[in-house]
Amino acid sequence: MTRFGYHVSHEQFAPSALLGYVRQAEAAGFECAMSSEHFQPWSERQGHSGHAWSWLGAALASTQLPFGIITAPGYRHHPAVLAQSAATLAEMFPERLWLALGSGQLLNEGVTGLTWPDKATRTERLAECAAVIRALFEGETVTHRGLVTVVEAKLWSRPERAPLLVGGAVTADTARRVAAWADGLVTVGIEPGKLRPVVEAFREGGGENKPVFLQTKVCWNRNEAAALADAHDQWAANMLEGDVNWDLRSPQEFDTASRFVRPEDVGTCVRVSSDLGRQAAWLAELAAMGFAEIIVHQVGREQERFIEAFGRHVLPQMEAGAPRTRLAAVG
Repeated sequence: MTRFGYHVSHEQFAPSALLGYVRQAEAAGFECAMSSEHFQPWSERQGHSGHAWSWLGAALASTQLPFGIITAPGYRHHPAVLAQSAATLAEMFPERLWLALGSGQLLNEGVTGLTWPDKATRTERLAECAAVIRALFEGETVTHRGLVTVVEAKLWSRPERAPLLVGGAVTADTARRVAAWADGLVTVGIEPGKLRPVVEAFREGGGENKPVFLQTKVCWNRNEAAALADAHDQWAANMLEGDVNWDLRSPQEFDTASRFVRPEDVGTCVRVSSDLGRQAAWLAELAAMGFAEIIVHQVGREQERFIEAFGRHVLPQMEAGAPRTRLAAVG
């Protein structure tokens, strides 16, 4: 059965506000949550970027929800330190955390001053980091010298069961590659036709019968025009295609690159509607693909009313009528 979750957008809201939102989301019926992990927001208009790992400890202690987090090892976060962070949370809050790894973005990782490598090198570094983290989760003492260096690292406090180590991918090629090491896949999108090739590539690469998590973006407001305006204001900087998403350095550069994005363009990556029935139908279509979790990201500023409205009118429809395909049937 697909679980529906609330996306915690650290780029858009203060950590204290997000703690209140995720508590409200749990009370409203959301079954899980996922946290973004940025050093900077995508746009100056978003205006926040709290430390997601610090926040996650408070969120796990304040709710009973399971959480996912996606991060990039090997730059700001050494893989041994990431493994320690995840293991500590999983020891305190058993089986409530999955850890997703991605190859990173200059927006976040550029603050280290390291040379930003090409995609092939980033993918290779990601695989090395994943191997290091998995070995540490298994209790090994790890020494590794490659694109990352680890010397005699060992986790002394570990959970009885290690967190799932999930691969992040938005293209079929990357999904096929991460399947070689990942316990599951996390991707992002709104259209089944575009998501299906990514999931199929993960299955073909070795991810058969492994869980697939989806982050999907919506913008709801009681007023249709306000919903569209809010989505454009907050998410135009995320509309850029190609490699530019990974290679721009600052929120200001994203704002400049997206200055010609029109409000009517936003619908290609965000489901914008004031109609809760329509929002429910879109989610049901995604649920029919059999995702383990669908994490709903309300990209607009209106969070409390969104949580209340979706909890009252959308989530019950998922329980009553959304298709509940077995996970193995994804793709």
